Amino acid sequence: MGSLKGKETLTIGLMLFALFFGAGNLIFPPFLGQEAGANFWPAMLGFIVTGVGLPLLTVVVISMAKDGVKEIGSRVHPVFAVVFSAAVYLSIGPFFGIPRSANVAFEMSLKPFLAEGGSHTAFLLLFTVVFFALVYWVTLNPSKMVERIGSILTPVMLAAILLLVLGSVFKLEGSFGEVSAKYTNAPFATGFLEGYLTMDTIAALAFGIIVVGAVQQKKALERRMVVRETLKAGIIAGVGLSFVYVTVGLLGAKMASGSQFENGGEILTAAAELIFGVPGMLLLGLIVTLACFTTAVGLVAATSQFFNKMIPNVSYKTFTLAVTLVSLLISNLGLNQIISISVPVLIVLYPITIVLVILSFLDRFFKGARGVYVGAVLAAGMVSVVDGLKTFGVESEALMALLQSLPLYAEGLGWLLPALIGGLAGWVFDKFISAKELNPASE
Repeated sequence: MGSLKGKETLTIGLMLFALFFGAGNLIFPPFLGQEAGANFWPAMLGFIVTGVGLPLLTVVVISMAKDGVKEIGSRVHPVFAVVFSAAVYLSIGPFFGIPRSANVAFEMSLKPFLAEGGSHTAFLLLFTVVFFALVYWVTLNPSKMVERIGSILTPVMLAAILLLVLGSVFKLEGSFGEVSAKYTNAPFATGFLEGYLTMDTIAALAFGIIVVGAVQQKKALERRMVVRETLKAGIIAGVGLSFVYVTVGLLGAKMASGSQFENGGEILTAAAELIFGVPGMLLLGLIVTLACFTTAVGLVAATSQFFNKMIPNVSYKTFTLAVTLVSLLISNLGLNQIISISVPVLIVLYPITIVLVILSFLDRFFKGARGVYVGAVLAAGMVSVVDGLKTFGVESEALMALLQSLPLYAEGLGWLLPALIGGLAGWVFDKFISAKELNPASE
């Protein structure tokens, strides 16, 4: 059977780290450090559970499925599988995830050096043209993507982050500040929900395919060994992500002892300028641009591979070009416009994704009963669709009053209890149908 060499596993693990580590992941932890104050450690532990644990669990689940997200969706219904998987790839791909990466890279690398108050439309266009030209070049040959990202870009990005963190250790004084209201009573639970909002679990549905492909490209392995090697690569990525989250979070806590900031981006920019001056701001721009670039490359590759598999008559190269061009066009709408359009879609998709991942991991315990999948996904989907419509201003007072009575609804987990009840009801229904089929005379 065999396995991968240690260096091969390390390269794939570093690639997975880089794919997950987008700009949002760099911005959330320092703000948590500021807000959590003395409750930093339980809050950060909660953040790591959902910001690292759940996405890596998703990658492992994808490695267990022969046909990726489509196979997982087919456990509900074949039509649902096609619609759900296409919606996932379009939302984290050209409609939202990829354009957001380019915009955040522009906002934190080039924009700080431009004149304030002026129009930056032409600069954004020029930046995104260069950005996506490089993304297209790296993505065009997926066989070399592991080496380009895992062996070159990831070490550079980690070195830049480490330099910023070391600078904060020697040049910044301060300790944990005051605890904000939301982290006072249940810091672990609040951190848990903050990690959930990174939405890396949806991206993991796409990145899982890339990792499995990278493992199989290195060596022909049976499914069980592919899962094992994916898990090992996932642990490497998880250790890297956890290290960065903790260190950057501590940087945020130190910065908060001097003044308060609106978001994590402001904290990092101020820290970079305070520690290293203008070179520090350039360093931060490098970190963010590399983080956004690697994420964009991964999403373009995953989206192109998915649609190429769905429509084999159209080549991977053609889909890569199409995804890159659409992402380029949408990225020039501006970050706020992209988010306002896409957030409702993500609000609908995320609970359904979590339910599917958890059920897939527990599949053997209920023997893959379709009713469990249908019941849980339908119940969670009903709540998330109502939440998605609410962001558009479409809501019913009576329905909202009912949903707000659900446990954890205010924390964004109102779908959890309905999913549990729906899954249980589906399991009972399946048992009832099976019993009738075995004893038709009892009718």
